[in-house]
Amino acid sequence: MEIRCHRISGGKATGPALVTEEPISFLGTVDPETGEVVDPGHQLFGKAVAGKVLIFPGGKGSTVGSYVIYQLKKRGIAPAAMINIRSEPIVAVGAIISGIPLVDGVDAGILATRDGTILMVDADREVIRVDEP
Repeated sequence: MEIRCHRISGGKATGPALVTEEPISFLGTVDPETGEVVDPGHQLFGKAVAGKVLIFPGGKGSTVGSYVIYQLKKRGIAPAAMINIRSEPIVAVGAIISGIPLVDGVDAGILATRDGTILMVDADREVIRVDEP
């Protein structure tokens, strides 16, 4: 199955889905040293974002969140790609400076994707391919 989307940050990546219905503030929610979600109040608490296609509604919080995304990439523990319902500048800038594919403009139904589902995000072609089990 293919899903049309809107490119925010170009590139192509494949990986297992990691999904949350909650916005993510990379500053304070994701540990830049480990890539693990450390906010005990977040739906993804205790999970690592490294190599995942991270699906979340959008970002929130401090502009420093862009730099946290960049730190994750430099340490090799960043998401392979990110999918938002509606991206905002903090996540967009972080993805762009880090070279992480980021797309938005998808239906909120994407949030029903099961963790571990293999997704290919081709931001340049503005398409998400879902490998159904």
